[in-house]
Amino acid sequence: MIEVQNLQKRFGAAPVVDGLSFTARDGAITGLLGANGAGKSTTLRMICGVLQPDAGTVRADNPGALLDHTGIYARLTVRENLAYFGSLHGMAQPRLNRRVDELIAVLGLEAVADRRTAGFSQGERMKTALGRALIHSPRNLLLDEPTNGLDVPTVRSLHNFLQRMRDEGACIVFSSHQLDEVRSLCDEVVVIAKGRIVAQGAPREVCADADAFVRLVC
Repeated sequence: MIEVQNLQKRFGAAPVVDGLSFTARDGAITGLLGANGAGKSTTLRMICGVLQPDAGTVRADNPGALLDHTGIYARLTVRENLAYFGSLHGMAQPRLNRRVDELIAVLGLEAVADRRTAGFSQGERMKTALGRALIHSPRNLLLDEPTNGLDVPTVRSLHNFLQRMRDEGACIVFSSHQLDEVRSLCDEVVVIAKGRIVAQGAPREVCADADAFVRLVC
């Protein structure tokens, strides 16, 4: 479970996140929905510890995070990238080798597993970065607009993977600016506009009316 209480962040004089409070429960996908610049990415970066909040508290036990598709090493293969990040988490070699093989299979990376990641497609980079975030089997997972720029089959594959993690009890926080994606994928929705929560609840309630959503976030 991830708990956020009165989270605040300013850059200069401007409040980017202004008093956010929400709970993302285990066994559920919680969507942070809002326009570009709403404060979603800053919120996720504070939850995983990349940014220090100006005020407020976060409770999240060692989350995995996919904040962008970068951070993978172009000179290393997929297998080497995953093994390296697993070693940073202190994973013992036998367990690490099993986990690398498991993620390569689950993410459909068998065909490129032993290729250097330089020149990978957007989808291949995303899957490798997701494997990096999942290598230590986190119970909490943060994803910042992971489907941006991906083709339809890759998006479908990612959604299926996240739903399977959810069904296994993981807590997933998924940010997006796409109403239809959040409506179809998420169990709970937190709508953010100008750094504040303007609505939250079940997708069928919060996302039922596209025109109402536009009025909320604008």
